[in-house]
Amino acid sequence: MSAVPEGDVAACAALPLLARADAARTLAWRGGRPVGTAEFLADVGAVAAALPSHADAINLCEDRYAFLVALCAVACRGRTNLLPSARTPQAIGEILAAHPGSYALGDVEPPAFDGRVVRLPPLGVHGGRHDIPVIAADQVVVIGYTSGSTGQPKPNAKTWGSFRASTALNVGAFAALPGLGGVDAQIVATVPPQHMYGIELSILLPLLGPFGVHAGRPLFPADVADALAAVPAPRVLVTTPVHLRALLREPLALPPLAAITSATAPLAQELAAEAEARYGAPVLELFGSTETCVIARRRCALGEDWHLYPEVALKPQPDGTLVDAPHFVAPVVLADLVELLPGHAFRLRGRHADLVEIAGKRASLGDLTRRVSALRGVEDAVVLQLEEPDATGVRRIAALVVAPTRCEADLLQELRSASDAAFLPRPLRKVAALPRNETGKLPRAELLAALRE
Repeated sequence: MSAVPEGDVAACAALPLLARADAARTLAWRGGRPVGTAEFLADVGAVAAALPSHADAINLCEDRYAFLVALCAVACRGRTNLLPSARTPQAIGEILAAHPGSYALGDVEPPAFDGRVVRLPPLGVHGGRHDIPVIAADQVVVIGYTSGSTGQPKPNAKTWGSFRASTALNVGAFAALPGLGGVDAQIVATVPPQHMYGIELSILLPLLGPFGVHAGRPLFPADVADALAAVPAPRVLVTTPVHLRALLREPLALPPLAAITSATAPLAQELAAEAEARYGAPVLELFGSTETCVIARRRCALGEDWHLYPEVALKPQPDGTLVDAPHFVAPVVLADLVELLPGHAFRLRGRHADLVEIAGKRASLGDLTRRVSALRGVEDAVVLQLEEPDATGVRRIAALVVAPTRCEADLLQELRSASDAAFLPRPLRKVAALPRNETGKLPRAELLAALRE
């Protein structure tokens, strides 16, 4: 496996849709059969011809191959794929309002939005073709919205040239893993393709690297095992800490894996070590954001240091970290606080937005969440700071906890011995489940609603 040679993508007028289009290559696995590049290109051409010519599309396709075809077809029409932070009617409606003339595109009938809905034509019935479309390097092919975990979702535009460059870095990271050099690997992903992590690892890698992808999005452990069994080795599982924890709770054997990737939330070192021991594969944790795409990786089972991708530069700021790379239009400021290390490495030291100060004392919401999560009987937890100050003018912290066998009073009493009294959550509320989205993130608005309820 070798990285896709990119050169200076900014200097290229246009770049091909596929990095490799040899007839023997399998691009996807769908309905129990392989889909080759010729069939894929025929599907893209047919769908592109059927789409509105002067409108951007909210790509809601659930089947991963259908999403891949739709994304490429929209791009080949010179238009943009709009990716909401959630596939709820409210989130979709907000994007339709923000992009006049846009429409919702789906492989199943999406909700009606004043007629602004297009159903994807049937796939796999268009024969085969071998001409590869080209896309302008500076064309915006995707606008992805942030998850809203720290506030309102924000749009982020991605050009075809920047996607090509960032994908080359991801391919290089996989090439360094044992068993993934010089061979085509197959991806099974539990994350939706609408999320930037899902696009990078399960959509762009098949387009621009030596990978095929399973068309499904399995969530339950048995479904993950079935999807992995449906593709040949070497296999890569693209998942999240929430999904990985669910897998490990089940005494279920998986087909042999070459690698596991995790992103969207911090991965506990003990969870990564357990997964490596159980499945015999390295767990590669990826660091990035909707704004930057993936910029670093680590095997957290072996240590806490992150290793930056080539040519990515970090510069600590008072309120976060400035990130820059040759394929960025402009540097990006992330809320993460870092400590730079020799050898193009760094350590995370929390997030600026996570730091709270009460009674002259400071703490990190991330560390407080880890303390609550470590309590006996706690299956999931989150600590957040409330919006409104109390009668003394202090913005208190609160916690939502999933702990079926414990009561709130007992949890608070146990927590007193592990936390400063100033940072005891008030309230600490038990819930049946945290309001996680499809990638395991916790939108702040949903957390505040759960506290009110």
